[in-house]
Amino acid sequence: MGDRVPTPTQRVALVVQYLGHPFYGWQRQPHHRTVQEEVETAIAKVLGYPVTIHAAGRTDTGVHAAAQVVHVDVNSPIPAHKWAVVLNNTLPEGILIRASAPVSFDWHARFTATWRRYRYLLYTAARPNLFVEPFVWHYYHEPIDEQRIRAALTPLLGRHHLSAFRRAGSSRPHSWVEVQEVLCQRQGPMVCLEVQASGFLYGMMRLLVGMLVQVATGRRSLDEFQSIWKHERREAVKYAAPAKGLCLLDVGYPENPFPPEARSQAMPHFIFDPLSITPEHSL
Repeated sequence: MGDRVPTPTQRVALVVQYLGHPFYGWQRQPHHRTVQEEVETAIAKVLGYPVTIHAAGRTDTGVHAAAQVVHVDVNSPIPAHKWAVVLNNTLPEGILIRASAPVSFDWHARFTATWRRYRYLLYTAARPNLFVEPFVWHYYHEPIDEQRIRAALTPLLGRHHLSAFRRAGSSRPHSWVEVQEVLCQRQGPMVCLEVQASGFLYGMMRLLVGMLVQVATGRRSLDEFQSIWKHERREAVKYAAPAKGLCLLDVGYPENPFPPEARSQAMPHFIFDPLSITPEHSL
């Protein structure tokens, strides 16, 4: 592979889907296997020269992505819409390109995005289930009251300073977040939480879910939860939910280059037969 990088002739956007557990997060790191490195390596094999890709957001070790969005500048006769097929023949197991599309050189996967949406899954059945285990936090120790989670989430709507849910080590200069939508629903033993925001702080969703579970089990009151984030009491937020229950669900743009079927509901819901749900499944 040569060192010369030719002048790019096109910018290609990709919808990237990946499992979290085989990788040490999204961002390239020395001595660790990451999603960014694997995708960059696959593109470089096709082009014959190294590239850098830019993502809408960075996911931590173990966090999944149903529809991460990235862009890359290339000098290639391959049409933008063909890159998904080309790369899927090269990428390792655990990473898939759902779609590719041409974008202008002033379009940026991160800075053009207007929102990101994350989903967290809690599995509350008494017994474990191998077919959902890689994607959930199996929480069966105490009853989970999803109505208390909804009540806690609703006041977060709007623009707030959420430093209480920010892990150390972030280079972001502030902790303001515009929370646009929240959702919490139960289907049998599965409790699904979704948050859509303009952006997310480092570790925000896992810290938030860890605190919401304390609210859902009655170990913290709704008033205490609200006081913690409103008064930015980071020291009171001690537990992060496991990474494997979290998934970057979707990314929004003013004019999305991808059709809805390429990104919407890219992570399917786990459907449980109501006849198979016994009282032990809904503690």
